[in-house]
Amino acid sequence: MCAMAGLIRREDIDLVRGTARIDEIVSQYVTLKPSGMDSFLGLCPFHDEKTPSFHVRPNHGRYHCFGCGEDGDVISFVQKIESIGFVEAVELLARRYGIELHYEEGGPQRKPGEPRKIRLIDAHRVAIQFYRRQFATPEAAAARQMLAERGFDEAAMDHFQVGFSRNEWDGLTSFLRQSGFSDKEILAAGLASQGKRGLYDRFRGRLMWPIYSITGEPVGFGARRVSEDDKGPKYLNTPETSIYHKSSVLYGLNLAKQEVSRKKEIVIVEGYTDVMAAHLAGIKTAVATCGTAFGEGHIRIVRRLLGDAANPAAGVSLRSGGSYGGEVIFTFDGDEAGKKAALRAFEEDQSFAAQTFVAISPGGMDPCEVRQKMGDAALREVVASRRPLFEFAIRTMIDAMPLDTAEGRTMALRAGAPIVAGIRDRVLRGEYTRNLAGWLGMEEPVVQAAVAEAARQPSQSRERRQSQLAPARPPRSLTGASRGQGIANPQNHRGGQNLPGGQNLPGGQNLPGGQNLPGGQNLPGGQNQRDGQNQQGDSKPQDQQIAPGSEHLQTAPNPQQPQNAENAELVATQLLPARREIRETTERVEHEALNVYLQLPAFARAAEMDSLPSQTFAHPLHRRIHEAIREIGGTQAWATKYEELVQSGASSEAAERAANADYIAAVSEQAGPQLAPAVSQLAAEALPEDSAERLPRYVWGITLSLIRQGIERQITEVRSALQRTNPADATYEQLFGRLMELEAQRRACEEQIS
Repeated sequence: MCAMAGLIRREDIDLVRGTARIDEIVSQYVTLKPSGMDSFLGLCPFHDEKTPSFHVRPNHGRYHCFGCGEDGDVISFVQKIESIGFVEAVELLARRYGIELHYEEGGPQRKPGEPRKIRLIDAHRVAIQFYRRQFATPEAAAARQMLAERGFDEAAMDHFQVGFSRNEWDGLTSFLRQSGFSDKEILAAGLASQGKRGLYDRFRGRLMWPIYSITGEPVGFGARRVSEDDKGPKYLNTPETSIYHKSSVLYGLNLAKQEVSRKKEIVIVEGYTDVMAAHLAGIKTAVATCGTAFGEGHIRIVRRLLGDAANPAAGVSLRSGGSYGGEVIFTFDGDEAGKKAALRAFEEDQSFAAQTFVAISPGGMDPCEVRQKMGDAALREVVASRRPLFEFAIRTMIDAMPLDTAEGRTMALRAGAPIVAGIRDRVLRGEYTRNLAGWLGMEEPVVQAAVAEAARQPSQSRERRQSQLAPARPPRSLTGASRGQGIANPQNHRGGQNLPGGQNLPGGQNLPGGQNLPGGQNLPGGQNQRDGQNQQGDSKPQDQQIAPGSEHLQTAPNPQQPQNAENAELVATQLLPARREIRETTERVEHEALNVYLQLPAFARAAEMDSLPSQTFAHPLHRRIHEAIREIGGTQAWATKYEELVQSGASSEAAERAANADYIAAVSEQAGPQLAPAVSQLAAEALPEDSAERLPRYVWGITLSLIRQGIERQITEVRSALQRTNPADATYEQLFGRLMELEAQRRACEEQIS
């Protein structure tokens, strides 16, 4: 935790962590799809991927990416995604959820250096209102007329919060100062520039469009000059700041995001008035870049909003007129700049391009002009008449050639073949090879040969595209994504006390089938397996064998630690194999038991898993994680935290989420950095049982299976000792008696499991 976290009361931090739903926060950046009980899945916002591996567990308040290994709770997610500190992340979440924070030591201290992002966002909120008021003044008459001539009425101007900056030196700067903002904050927000005589407004005499982040926070402005006498640039945007990065913002996304996620469609236009026109024409998914070309950063945003872009069927047209997997539609006015932008999109990412279409406006008109001159229906028709990007890219190349001559067709083939060769999907490449032959009026084998030749001579653009698709960071795991699961209506953690869901499950009560919970009870023979006793009943447990299957572990040796025979495997381990990849029964049962222990602390407490000795786990990594759980106090730590939160006024649901997140974080910290990734993985993996009604029986069965495995290991050891012992020796009789007791215990477990 950040050293500054103590400035905010711990109770308030817990309240924020429990109140802020992680699925609500993450879904502001990523489109999440249900993936089982208490589990959502989406594309990771922390690395570029095409197949979703980012799991969100609302009931645990946790997220985990099985691709890059990023994990944490709702506060750490905001820290990472917004690149801010712990205190600022807590403050941001508190403001979103209306939570009043209380500070210790006389209030929050500020870090030296950059002003806080929250202050920069607040400055933009004030600036929007300032520009909106100026938009109604007589000085803004020309600005209002400019929009009215383009078909926008007052309601449209209000909807898009269009404003006006008067042509004065420091009007906004003075107003921001009066509103409590420092010069340092005003400069850092990009709302003013530094001159010899002090600060002056960056935007003067311009129409103002506020630009919002993907989460709906104002972060910048787009501005257009109004007077022809203005010698400045026609369009002027906010400079790069800590909250505004032009390569990763899209104008209108705050209005379009929900429709984009719902329709799986996004329409890319070129200007602010184009976005306004498209939305007013019923195209609610329209957005625009802000003073820059559509690039890699924008692609990542769009891919996360649309969801999985790696499906081989993506881009296939459906009878409904839509496209399987969603669509990205570029609209251009037909000029060369638009064509270059479309071809740049082709160069960026093939998986993205499979869903990409191009719509060209007639007569060189932009979308705003189409609506103004031809009406809303005409603009909708332009978008509906889109063409696949591959087709557009190829036709753009060959249409510039004189196809009525042999020389022209040859030039067109040489221009089009590299584009076809660059299509990675083999089937689609074959289809476009045939299309190219038809468009050129040439024999298909000739075109096939040209495409094959182009493929053998990769262009610089293709090499650049491949380098851009390299992973953002080396993945910490090679495991595939697993479908996350969670709990619903978790049960009581101690006798007579209600836990979330209002159900009682006191220790030692009967579970389905009339069997008692394994909670320290004596099994047949008077031996207590939970106490970890061996054949004498009072000595320490014998060493356990390492479970087979450990060769599946993914390792990354740590040169800082000794590699002796006892701890070499443990030190090297980073992540466990995915449960679905485990073939050995013993390892799989232990793995599932830890899933339960971390994900279902209320159920685990009811099953008294805290009393399981570490030697119950044969796998060294499993054993160490189990020890870490016990070292923090086991599920009792979770129960204590939950009760504290409820007593402090938190709702049952919020207390459960916060207690779950705190419990897993404590285990991760106790396990240490070498094992923390495995803890996060176990806490995020899907449980095989996805029915809330059947969860108690499932936990019961896993617990008994784990106990049975421990008994079976002891049976193997006793039998081995019997074979080495002389039947005439008195020890032989003791060993035989112990064997009979263990066999009876095993039968009892099997009967209860069945």
